[in-house]
Amino acid sequence: MSKTRIYELAKQLGVTNKDLMAKLRSIDVEATSHMGVLDGEVVAKVKALYTTAKDAVKKDAPNHTEGSRPAPKHENAKPQGKNEDGKKADVKKADVKKADVKKADVKKADEKKAEPRQNQNHGNHGNKKDNKKGKQKDQRVRENPLERRRREREEEEALMAELEALEAAEKAANPEPQTKTIPETISVKDLAEILGKKGSDLVMNLMKKGKMMNINATLDFDSASAIAEEFNVILEKEEEQDIMEAVFAEEEEDDSVLEERPPVVVVMGHVDHGKTSLLDAIRHSDVTKGEAGGITQHIGAYTVQIAGKPITFLDTPGHEAFTAMRMRGAQITDIAILVVAADDGVMPQTIEAINHAKAAGVEIIVAINKMDKPSANPDRVKQELTEYQLLAEDWGGETICVPVSAASKDGIDTLLEMITLVAEMKELRANPNKKARGAIIEAQLDKGRGPVATVLVQSGTLQVGDPIVAGCAYGKIRAMTDDKGRRVKKAGPSTPVEILGLSEVPTAGDGFYVAESDKQARQVAESIIARNRENLIKETPQKVSLDDLFSQIQSGNMKELNIVVKADVQGSVEAVRQSLERLSNEEVRVRIIHGGVGAVTESDVMLASASNAIIIGFNVRPEPAAKAFADEEKVDVRLYRVIYHAIEDVTAAMKGMLDPIYEEKVLGHAEVRQLFKASGIGTIAGSYVKDGKFVRNCQVRITRDGIVIFEGDLESLKRFKDDVKEVTAGYECGLVFKKFNDLREGDWVEAFTMVEVPR
Repeated sequence: MSKTRIYELAKQLGVTNKDLMAKLRSIDVEATSHMGVLDGEVVAKVKALYTTAKDAVKKDAPNHTEGSRPAPKHENAKPQGKNEDGKKADVKKADVKKADVKKADVKKADEKKAEPRQNQNHGNHGNKKDNKKGKQKDQRVRENPLERRRREREEEEALMAELEALEAAEKAANPEPQTKTIPETISVKDLAEILGKKGSDLVMNLMKKGKMMNINATLDFDSASAIAEEFNVILEKEEEQDIMEAVFAEEEEDDSVLEERPPVVVVMGHVDHGKTSLLDAIRHSDVTKGEAGGITQHIGAYTVQIAGKPITFLDTPGHEAFTAMRMRGAQITDIAILVVAADDGVMPQTIEAINHAKAAGVEIIVAINKMDKPSANPDRVKQELTEYQLLAEDWGGETICVPVSAASKDGIDTLLEMITLVAEMKELRANPNKKARGAIIEAQLDKGRGPVATVLVQSGTLQVGDPIVAGCAYGKIRAMTDDKGRRVKKAGPSTPVEILGLSEVPTAGDGFYVAESDKQARQVAESIIARNRENLIKETPQKVSLDDLFSQIQSGNMKELNIVVKADVQGSVEAVRQSLERLSNEEVRVRIIHGGVGAVTESDVMLASASNAIIIGFNVRPEPAAKAFADEEKVDVRLYRVIYHAIEDVTAAMKGMLDPIYEEKVLGHAEVRQLFKASGIGTIAGSYVKDGKFVRNCQVRITRDGIVIFEGDLESLKRFKDDVKEVTAGYECGLVFKKFNDLREGDWVEAFTMVEVPR
């Protein structure tokens, strides 16, 4: 039911706030202020009271016919005016006073004329009244009609002026409440500014209520609202705007404002396949044409001009940086160059790089390097690439393969032309006329310059002086340098620059955003730190595991189960790949994103984490660093010795029928100090509980000289010949074991229980 404030109800009923509050108190309703709130039931009751009073007044009022005149009884006029309206009552009181004055004047005049007849009897008084009425009647008859109308008009105007003055006085006494908006919490000082009062006044107000608070103390919304009502102000809670959403929100852009941008290229490949040599060849070929002085400063990324069109290269370890950035959702590369040695072919790290690029949906260009060697066999490389769905163009496929030689620089120009061609086909465009955003490529702490970050602008234009947020770091850009070491004032899309001015060293792979002001940048960074600290589990994407696979399938979150397979031999990898891929059904598709031979490495965990995959290993173990990394990233690693067990587990997980997992929980340890024989029971081990506790019906494990001699159930737990539920550390007890009596003094007894691990 809706609620109504007292001053609103008074306005509806046409009475003063004071009268209404008095009426409410008369019916036992608490009313301390005109800002008080009444529920619908009380409002209806009050309205009924006023309606009844008005009806009673109408019934009591006499009916006057034409030509008759009501007697001037002032006692009846006063209550009638009060019942109808407080304002009208005051006006009628004024009219009555004027009438009394006029009649008193007439009476005095009559008394002067009638002085000689003062000693007459009582009957003459009636004649005096009749003479008085006659004189007044004669005066009305003799009055000019025009003068009468003028007089009535003047009286009416005077009455209206008095009414307006009364209304103005009432408004001044009970002004309309103001409405203000405040946040969820507010300081006493800020609340005083909103109310237009001194901070000391609010502090005194709080002290009168028994709250000892200073001017910087924080008030919640309810407390602030209660204080504001005393000052005739209604507070409303302002809508909270997520400042992070405001900064990170992607804007929908019109195609008309988009402009062509350079492609961003990352080079990946096996360690010894000439990736670094190829990068050096590309850089030096450009430097020879452009700057004779060589590259002044290498910052992890650089730009090459090809036929007047720039290409941005990332000089970072391809697969590592690529996956780390993809884990954070930053798609910063457009094209991946896969370097494969012509004399060596496809190697394990090459396969890994292919899987990374495919998972990110990045265009792949194959550079077959070392073509100057006599043992170079490009056809063999193309044949091996077909096994990973990379079919060369000259073999009828869509993958661009370019034979190059980093040593002799043969094919470099062709490779750069192919990159330009692919970029044109992809129609890479961005809006340079907005606040910049992009990704952190590298970051380090320089002794002389402080935190230094290499960033890649993805959209907008970054300028010196912009307030910036980069993960948990924030600040204002003090200086920018390009890949040649030159100072620049601004950087457009797909441009790598080095920036100074951050509060701390950001994390490589984090995104950066330009904020509205320094204050907003600091607030966003603080919000990110708080969110990372308080909501770490919620913020990190939920990794899939076989335990919760069925629930995710049921909720519609899982449409595809990604698996990384590692085995001891290649034959096992292929067998498992085929067996698991056959498990796909209408609800979920099983997809093997990577298969390899050898132990589970950190790189496997990184790929699984980025792709939301699980790792299945056969006859292999994870490296210690990889196991710790998997625990940190919440990646599910399953190890098997038999292939069919893996297939059964995946099948059961997809159907939601995985058996529960039990975990051993150690309760305590005891030492056997004396043995007792009892008929019908067997051997009783008089023991001393060293730590923890022993409980009835727990499981026990007995060891002698470090060797387990018995594992079973505890049949009886006694203390002073009485059965007890538990015995804690520091107490002696008697232990009887189920179907085991071969005990010796000095045996060590461990109590434990099996606890089901929640899935």
